[in-house]
Amino acid sequence: MLAQMKSLLGLGPKTDYKQLMQNGATIIDVRTKAEYQGGHIKGSLNIPLNNLSNHYSKLDKSKPVITCCASGMRSAQAKNILQANGFKEVFNGGGWYGLQQKLK
Repeated sequence: MLAQMKSLLGLGPKTDYKQLMQNGATIIDVRTKAEYQGGHIKGSLNIPLNNLSNHYSKLDKSKPVITCCASGMRSAQAKNILQANGFKEVFNGGGWYGLQQKLK
């Protein structure tokens, strides 16, 4: 129970996003096209949350996936959706700008 609470509050082990990228992770930015055009992580895929289900077949379930958005709310939803559809290694990167800083 304590581990679940820590995980929900983001107090669990820190995710090494740079290592995930070295392992072939895909970054999926689930913001709208207009939001994405206003700034994004180079090399990320823009798949708006409401279109995510149309893109499962284009994604490699054997590689890690990092979701991001503006604040972390939509990316958390995307993480849950992907996991429910067979993706094993899915990480909520939170807001795209903060994630970009962690990748430097």
